[in-house]
Amino acid sequence: MSEQVNALCDQLIKAVNVMMDTESSQRYRLEALKFCEEFKEKCPICVPCGFKLAEKTQPPIIRHFGLQILEHCVKFRWNNMPQREKVNLKNNVMGLISNGIRPILEEESHIKDVLSRIVVEMIKREWPQHWPDMLKELESLTKQGEAQTELVMFILLRLAEDVVTFQTLPTQRRRDIQQTLTQNMENIFNFLLNILQQNVNKYRKMKTDPTQEIKAKAYCRVGVAALNTLAGYIDWVALVHITNDNCRLLEMLCLLLSEAELQLEAAECLLIAVSRKGKLEDRKPLMILFGDVAMHYILSAAQPADGAGLTERHYIFLKRLCQVLSALGSQLCALLASDVDVETPANLGKYLEAFLAFTTHPSQFLRSSTQVTWGSLFRHEVLSKDPMTMAITSKYVRASMTNLVKVGFPSKTDSPSCEYSRADFDGDEDFNAFFNSFRAQQGEVVRNACKLIPLETFQMAGEWLQYQLNTPIDIGPTTSKTAEGLCCIFSPSYVQWEAMTFFTESVVSQLIKFVDKEKLPVDQGMELLQAVLNYETRDPLILSCVLTNVSTLFPFVNFRPEFLPQVLSKLFSSVTFEVIEESKAPRTRAVKNVRRHACSSIIKMCRDYPQLILPCFEMLYSHVKRLFSNELLLTQMEKCALMEALVLISNQFKNYEKQKAFLEELMAPVSSRWLSEEMTQVLLDPTLFLSFVGADVKVSGIIDDPTGINRSRVRNSCCCWLRSPSQRGLNSVNNQTINGSNEHAGRQTVQVLVE
Repeated sequence: MSEQVNALCDQLIKAVNVMMDTESSQRYRLEALKFCEEFKEKCPICVPCGFKLAEKTQPPIIRHFGLQILEHCVKFRWNNMPQREKVNLKNNVMGLISNGIRPILEEESHIKDVLSRIVVEMIKREWPQHWPDMLKELESLTKQGEAQTELVMFILLRLAEDVVTFQTLPTQRRRDIQQTLTQNMENIFNFLLNILQQNVNKYRKMKTDPTQEIKAKAYCRVGVAALNTLAGYIDWVALVHITNDNCRLLEMLCLLLSEAELQLEAAECLLIAVSRKGKLEDRKPLMILFGDVAMHYILSAAQPADGAGLTERHYIFLKRLCQVLSALGSQLCALLASDVDVETPANLGKYLEAFLAFTTHPSQFLRSSTQVTWGSLFRHEVLSKDPMTMAITSKYVRASMTNLVKVGFPSKTDSPSCEYSRADFDGDEDFNAFFNSFRAQQGEVVRNACKLIPLETFQMAGEWLQYQLNTPIDIGPTTSKTAEGLCCIFSPSYVQWEAMTFFTESVVSQLIKFVDKEKLPVDQGMELLQAVLNYETRDPLILSCVLTNVSTLFPFVNFRPEFLPQVLSKLFSSVTFEVIEESKAPRTRAVKNVRRHACSSIIKMCRDYPQLILPCFEMLYSHVKRLFSNELLLTQMEKCALMEALVLISNQFKNYEKQKAFLEELMAPVSSRWLSEEMTQVLLDPTLFLSFVGADVKVSGIIDDPTGINRSRVRNSCCCWLRSPSQRGLNSVNNQTINGSNEHAGRQTVQVLVE
């Protein structure tokens, strides 16, 4: 038998070497593979050959193949084996783990992996019915060395994954094994915790001794394996095992947050534990993490969050720790909002300081990871009123002022965030999509914070606005096609203005909504509005932000109506904004956006504050007529927007005849154009209409197109009919009072355009 085994092993070794040799031909490689597969399927002496090849004197590739043979036998031949052979195979495998592996730091990871798979496959077939002492045998293996202990951890982890997580075995067997695991879970957990504590203690003693470096690394390796195994069980075992013995497990995990080599795995275990769902009464012991010891270690681990620099492992640890704090906050909010007898932790302030460290971290991803929990805290019925929460709210708002600034593009180097963004995002497009979502999320949280301290946040917004108004424009080292001396979207001044505008808008909206009129800081608000109105700039991007601030602060005009003409004057000057006056060059997108922005602001004010603006109607109407008198001064859409604003105000006349007369005057140019003999002929003949709008000729240049003005008038007329009087703003005058012929002409035009 031994000679036959040796001969076969020699052939198998040659076959494996042929398969792994890069210089082997495809034909020889296939023949060698066929020989190995046929051996595993048909040879009656697979088991002794497998053990022979798996001896630690063999090269790693041969050992791995020998172990694969044994795994194949367990998976596909086990049911056909006599009981004696099963026991023999099981004993030899356990003996191989005991005496046939190299030291923990020398053994190949793929050898450990396949060995653990073999044992788990045997457990899935034999335990507990035919292998009742399996757990005791594994425990005895841990007494033989670090390599064996690590392997036992791998076995227990893979067993939990196959049975509970992936469920890779028949239903009845899975139920039997899971039930037995549950029955022995207290012993298993105590066993894992003891292994972890013993090896961590030894590691701490030896890590400072240079002569014991190898031994310290071995103990550290076992500690990592124990933590990974615990992570595989914490997710599904009863919460009582996690909180048993006065939360011994959680306390150990918190202590390990200070160990650089173990902190990542400890944080992952802690995250799974504090993220557990279930009955609120069962989750109450998790509040021990707000205790002095646990919070000290969590706070210590979080404090260097903003100054440790970027190393991949530490950055992943910070992400996990941030998730731990977020989950802990969620548990606290849930418990305090329930009937469970839980009080606000004395260390809530320390927790909030630790959490704030992540909100101020250079990583935009870490900052965003804190927002949901901040929102929950600020909305919570109990926690939002706590003095410690109130104290941290202003710090959060200050931090958000920095976080709203759009910096950190992976392709740039103008911010500490850029380095972290390169680790988190595929490129600028990916980052841009993320940041837009992050800013919207942060805006919601800022609004919640403003409900708690509205006057203080308004003071911050005012300071930031004043600072931007007094700071010279910095366009930065731009290489864009933007006109010389103007900002682009990446310019330092613009990103600051954009962030400040978003912040101010979020703050003022809540101030107006939730603060009593008697307590509103009207004087301060009007002072800011006056400063904004006095600010002059020819930069379209900055001017767009200025217009937003005018709209944001406009509610204060309710208390000082005398400022209304100044506001309207500012907006109307922006409706006709040009970077270079009397330039015939096409307007840039930024300039078009400013003009549209101004029109939209006027419409919004007329819609939301019609009674306030009604006294200025004549001034408004006169100004609009002057603008309309110049055919080229406004685009057709801008004219439609101003007409809509006028109609909205006319709804406040409360006088049928007066509003009817106004609307007839307003629509007169449109009516006269559509009722003219020329338009009647054009609309009755499709061919003539196509020629009228220039659809039958190819025009080389837009400026030289003589039919462009015709197309513009048709669009304007349709927009006037569809947007202004008959569709949007009219209340008191029935749509039918407008000239019936004009209605017919408008509908006929739309039909022609559709066809």
